[in-house]
Amino acid sequence: MSVTIKDVKVTPLAFPLKQPYIWSQSMLEHFMVNLIEVTASDGTTGYGECAVGPDQIGTMHILNRLKKGFLDENPYDWVALKDRIFADTYIGQAIWTMRAYNQMMTGFDFAILDLIGKLDKRPIHQVMGGAHREKVGYFFFLQGGTAEALARHAAEGAEAGERIFYMKVGRGEALDIEMVRAVRAEIGDARLRLDANEAWDIQQAIRMCRKLEPFDIDFLEQPTPCWSIDALAQVRNSVGIPIVADQSAFTIYDVYEICQKRAADMICIGPVETGGIQPMLKAAAIAEAAGLKICIHSSFSTGITTSAEYQIGKLVPNLDDGNQIMCQLLKQDIVASPAFAPKQGWMHLPDAPGLGITLDEGVLQTARDAFRDIASS
Repeated sequence: MSVTIKDVKVTPLAFPLKQPYIWSQSMLEHFMVNLIEVTASDGTTGYGECAVGPDQIGTMHILNRLKKGFLDENPYDWVALKDRIFADTYIGQAIWTMRAYNQMMTGFDFAILDLIGKLDKRPIHQVMGGAHREKVGYFFFLQGGTAEALARHAAEGAEAGERIFYMKVGRGEALDIEMVRAVRAEIGDARLRLDANEAWDIQQAIRMCRKLEPFDIDFLEQPTPCWSIDALAQVRNSVGIPIVADQSAFTIYDVYEICQKRAADMICIGPVETGGIQPMLKAAAIAEAAGLKICIHSSFSTGITTSAEYQIGKLVPNLDDGNQIMCQLLKQDIVASPAFAPKQGWMHLPDAPGLGITLDEGVLQTARDAFRDIASS
């Protein structure tokens, strides 16, 4: 008898961070996600999670509507089901917000592939065609509100033998230069990557790149607002620092346009933007055809997403050696095992069915309570 999807549960969660997350657009003290649990008719359950912006409760209501398209269906038809849900629920209602749809559909994609892997008793990278590598590379994500704090964290990474360092800029010209100078002094010849998160216009981006060039920058991520790929291309054609597209790359159509216009030297994109693991492979294939590497972009997420991104890292042939990991910023992760702890920027996890994760029920309950406290405040 074939297995069908019998239940889909959506649970809003909140996870406190070890320290405030500071970037050019805001400051966060929690990562907020909606947990997705997809249970098959034989009792097997797959787990996923998705972004919640701009409103977690509102997103939960939309997810509870979208999930109806999966009920009583064969999980192995998940790609066609997602397309049908988009056509019926979005296009059929004259709504073309593909970015928002992708962010929500990611949770279903993760959960159903986790379910399929458990049913097949294989990790997702084997379900999807097999691994290109044994280990996946990550950068060391510098945290701190001041140049001194960033320098201390950089010194810790250098002592641990980290290969690639990453930090946020776009917080003001003087502070940016001070922070970069302080970090470079601590890490020696290691590679240093910067992310402006859309903080500058074209003129500011070009000026800042010229000021930052003496610090031997590996790349600068998304210097200009995401809506104009032409602006990104103009910066890339005007400066010596390699330019990476991040927020400009959300859909496979964005990836195609960036490649066509040669607007970036690499594309940083993640499953949260594309809508899951399967569309990430499509985005990577477009970039591969243009001769560009993919750097996996993470988001405000837990180890559930980290595991999915690791599976993508094993699957993508044109993968960069310094990808993003975010669950390490949490005080407590919902994933009890495996441990996500790259050594000198490399991580190899044991093969296990689906996403290969076990959830911590205690942390899950704490995250439920944290959401309720935030929602009621």
